[in-house]
Amino acid sequence: MSTGAESDAFFTVEGNSYVPGPLAQGPWGSTVSGHIMGGLLGWAVERAQTEPGLQPARLTVDLLRPTFMEPVHLRTTVQRQGKRITVIDAEVLQRDAVVSRASAVFLRRGDHPEGVVWSAPVSMPPIPDDSEVPEVEMPFLLWAYGSGGTKGVLGGTSAEWEQGHAPKFAWVKEIRQLIAGQEVTPFTRLALAGDVTSALTHWGTGGLRYINADFTVSLSRQPDGDYIGLAAQSHHSDAGVASGAATLFDRHGPIGSSIAIALAQPADAFRPPRHIGLR
Repeated sequence: MSTGAESDAFFTVEGNSYVPGPLAQGPWGSTVSGHIMGGLLGWAVERAQTEPGLQPARLTVDLLRPTFMEPVHLRTTVQRQGKRITVIDAEVLQRDAVVSRASAVFLRRGDHPEGVVWSAPVSMPPIPDDSEVPEVEMPFLLWAYGSGGTKGVLGGTSAEWEQGHAPKFAWVKEIRQLIAGQEVTPFTRLALAGDVTSALTHWGTGGLRYINADFTVSLSRQPDGDYIGLAAQSHHSDAGVASGAATLFDRHGPIGSSIAIALAQPADAFRPPRHIGLR
């Protein structure tokens, strides 16, 4: 299995540009995957936050335009720097236009209040055993679960998620560097996984018929471990507009929530490149 070598990175750095590699291509044509754009924006806002003791608590990514398989530039702005809260915006620019953007909130950790707050119970299937996964060309490992089963299928989204009556789950593991020579931090892993919310919540009996315009992840704490889990909670759609929500997990349990809004697409628009491995 790939170990995330620099040659497999989604981006390489050339001057002040970030150049997407072949594995950055997504399933909606010759453009960079929203999965990868979310990760790049998450990496950018995290790098711009330098105040000790603050944790990322919310990241919203807007996918404004298709991002071509060409160099991009990053721009970050600290909108607020306070004792307990920092707000940072980031933009990805290509061909002199903003193609995607993000807003992130960082909050200071501290004493936890007493008492219990109600939350709907939700659980994930166990983390998959990937010790015998062979060398793969997938950009990341995605184990799909459905039909109430506890055994995931690597890349088996269509088989597991087209049963409209069944709960849907995913465990996601990054196996490549986002940017050549840069560590993939826990928050970067989470930012990368956030885009999976759309496919998980909007994939139905007719396949994946929605392309997401944005996603938001909110966190109570940083994820721990290599795997990020997503448990679909809801899908609501009308007249070609969809909203989906999921609960986020790490190996210890729930860590937050994610939502994605999306627009309907023609039946033949979703065409994953061979390396994506979704089927």
